[in-house]
Amino acid sequence: MDLITIITSLLTLLAGIGVFLIACQMMSSNLEAASSEKLKKLFSKASDNKLLGVGIGALGTAAIQSSGATTVMTIGFVNAGIISLVQAATIIYGANIGTTVTAQIVALGMFGGNSVSTSVIFSAFAGLGAFLGVFAKRNSYRTLGGILAGFGLLFVGLELMSGSMETFAALEGVKTFLSGISHPLLLVMIGALFTAIIQSSSVMTSIALAMVVTGLIGIDQGIYLTMGSNIGSCVVAVIAGVTSGTNAKRTALIHLLFNCSGVVFFMLAAMILGWFGISYGVLFERLFPAAPQMQLAMFHTFFNILTVVVMLPLTATLVSVVKRMIPEKAPDVQAEFSLRYMNENMLSTPPVAVSQVKREILRMGDIALHNLDRSLEMAVRLDFSEKSVFEHEEQQLNFINRELIGFIVRLSGKSGLGEKDRAYLSGTYRSVRDFERIGDYAENIVEYATALADSGQQFSDDAKREIGHLKELLHRLYDSAMAAYENEDFTALDRANVIEEGIDDYTLKMEEGHISRMEKGICTPLVGARYLELSSNAERVADHMINIAKSIKSLRSR
Repeated sequence: MDLITIITSLLTLLAGIGVFLIACQMMSSNLEAASSEKLKKLFSKASDNKLLGVGIGALGTAAIQSSGATTVMTIGFVNAGIISLVQAATIIYGANIGTTVTAQIVALGMFGGNSVSTSVIFSAFAGLGAFLGVFAKRNSYRTLGGILAGFGLLFVGLELMSGSMETFAALEGVKTFLSGISHPLLLVMIGALFTAIIQSSSVMTSIALAMVVTGLIGIDQGIYLTMGSNIGSCVVAVIAGVTSGTNAKRTALIHLLFNCSGVVFFMLAAMILGWFGISYGVLFERLFPAAPQMQLAMFHTFFNILTVVVMLPLTATLVSVVKRMIPEKAPDVQAEFSLRYMNENMLSTPPVAVSQVKREILRMGDIALHNLDRSLEMAVRLDFSEKSVFEHEEQQLNFINRELIGFIVRLSGKSGLGEKDRAYLSGTYRSVRDFERIGDYAENIVEYATALADSGQQFSDDAKREIGHLKELLHRLYDSAMAAYENEDFTALDRANVIEEGIDDYTLKMEEGHISRMEKGICTPLVGARYLELSSNAERVADHMINIAKSIKSLRSR
């Protein structure tokens, strides 16, 4: 009978862990979708202000209920050069505080006694959320349904885990075995190992809470298991850092050293308290009598907050140590072309990844515009001193085009994206293509310039002035189009439309001027043909610029 009971309890525990993990994922993805705009604005405010960094990490993690996602996203930002190591460190500090919210929620759900328990009440949200998700017509309501269903399933999983713990608690052999595991270091190692395996400190903390509440282990044992979970939670960051650049590896190491430092600090403090016959369990039992779930949950919060308080003034020292441990590598020639604002780690937080896609597209536009300028200068001056730079930047454009499209495809398949983000992503394919085509037209203009130079001919002074004015118009169009695209500014879009129509009119005048010069014998047929081709290409460049600006129309009602 005992063997059957143990097997049943183990299977129930496994089921509870599975439901709990799915619930965490559901809550995280739907909370990201619901708060995507606010989340993007929050992380865009990262600065060298340490307290602000801690606040961003704490609020961001509390909002999406995933310290792992926050940490991996931070690693992506560092790898892309968006934030410094100091900023990353403080955000990670805050993420450790934000993750304690889950333990507090779980502890709250364990109250009840002889009345209907809060856990059962909260579990009912799973059904409410499911109905809302299935029958609601608006995406916002379906997202809310996903949040509620995830929240409810969190407690369904908790009930399954608690039920298995109660069964174990009734078996004297199991209780005797667990009571024998009392060494703090061993408990910390068990907590770290289990958390590393399931990659969720929330699950480990929740299991510890259930074990403490059912009397399977004591409060001190639960405390050390929870401390170990903080170390085990670093495995997600380490995996993300290993596959990224030097600064990403440094960020992962900062996370590991920070969490280990907190555990070491509290272990040493526990030894000192032990000399006076005091333990953490005794202290928190006095603070929260007859509520073991609150004792452990509050210790978890206290542990993370105090660790941040101790480590915050030492951040610069920590960063310096990490830099010495992982020195800068020599530049990799093979990594000459790269995406600046994103990498695969960004996919763990889709709403923020969307904002990074926009930054990469804007960077692509900047490269395309500068190459267009170079091509027009070559055509006017027949000076090819920057041709190698032009060719390098054109290769960079082609690289970004290829890699960015692939990234957008993978990002579009992620959950946790709001309706507006999905609408934006659907239009990015054409925007990326538009910028790539601007680069192609710049290549055409360089070819025209090369043909002129080979023939020993050049444009007339009037033609050069007209090209100079055309360049000014294209710059004005680009500035308005990018203002519209970046800020969803419809006033800027109106300005861009006016300028684009002006470019259409001006290229027609350029053709008329060319015909007049041809009739006067000022231009040769070869020069005239190249001039018409340049004018036509410039007009198409303007079309692509206005296409990018017009892409914001699909976002107006979102």
